Order: sequence, then structure tokens, then C-alpha cells
Amino acid sequence: MNPSLRTVLTVSVALVAVSLAARVNVAIPGSPVPQSLQTLAVCVAGMWLGPSRGALALALYVVIGAAGAPVFADGGGGLQHLVGPTGGYLVGFVVGAAAMGWWTGQDWGRGFVSVAAGSVAAHVVILGFGWARLAALLGGVAAFSSGVLPFLVGGVVKSLGAAALWVAIPRPEPVEPVTDPN
Repeated sequence: MNPSLRTVLTVSVALVAVSLAARVNVAIPGSPVPQSLQTLAVCVAGMWLGPSRGALALALYVVIGAAGAPVFADGGGGLQHLVGPTGGYLVGFVVGAAAMGWWTGQDWGRGFVSVAAGSVAAHVVILGFGWARLAALLGGVAAFSSGVLPFLVGGVVKSLGAAALWVAIPRPEPVEPVTDPN
């Protein structure tokens, strides 16, 4: 398969996966942010696509959602999601996918325990960006208690799920650059 076409397809699949994962969400009492499967999909996208393509997939996801497509949690879309309480998390998705892709690209980053640890680290990155945005709206302590604390256990569970997927599902071979023999 043409490497450019393969990139378009894999990035598109990741974008759709995160969009579908956003539909699986639960309201968290006292939090302006729902618990969803998005961060699991973000970690998986980074693991399979690598840092740059993972970040690209999530950046496109954020742009498409900000443009109004109903791809965010609860079927939301529009620019207000970037400037509202969920904006930090959405930006964190891009950085989290890149971090996860970098992690699993390391020789030591490929076993179940290491991938689970990397996924926890990616969740910390995402929650950190989310906390920073919420802190600007609610103050630091309130942002932590409503935008970080309720998501810690879920982040660990999703990290274990991401690691299980990494071990269970074969990964495609890396796309080699096409060189002109002339």
C-alpha cells in the first residue's frame, strides 16, 4: 500500500476511534467534564501511530470538533469546547498521543508493564492540561478536586486496557519511506 495512503487511512481510523470513544461517557457529579473512553483511544492512537502521526490524528480531531462536527463527549462540537472547561483536556489529547507514541517507540517501552506505565504518564499529561484550563476557570484546588481527582482511577483502568490491547493486537509494520531508485 502506498505509504501516503496508509498514513491517511490510519490517521482517519484513529480520528474515528476517538470520536466513537467520546460517545461512551458518564457524567461525574460535581465535575464539568464527563468520564469517557477518549483517553483510552488517545493512548491507543499514539501507541499504534507513533508520536507525529498520533499527534496529527488528535490535532485533526480537535480541529474537526472545534469546527462543529459532533465528535466530542456527549456528541458535542464547536469552538466553545476549546475555550470551555474541556479545552485543556482536548489540547492534552494531542500531547498525550505524542507522548504515548514516543514511549512505545523506545526499546524499553513495549512490554505490558511499560506500556501501562506510559499510558498512565499520558493520562497524567492529559489531566495536567485539563487541570490548567480548569484552574483558570475555577481556581487550582477546585480544578483538582473536580477535574483531576475523579479521573485518576479511570485513568489507571484505561491504561491497563491500553496495555492489554498493545499486547493482544498485532501492530502493523512501520511504513518505510519510499525512495526513488533513480
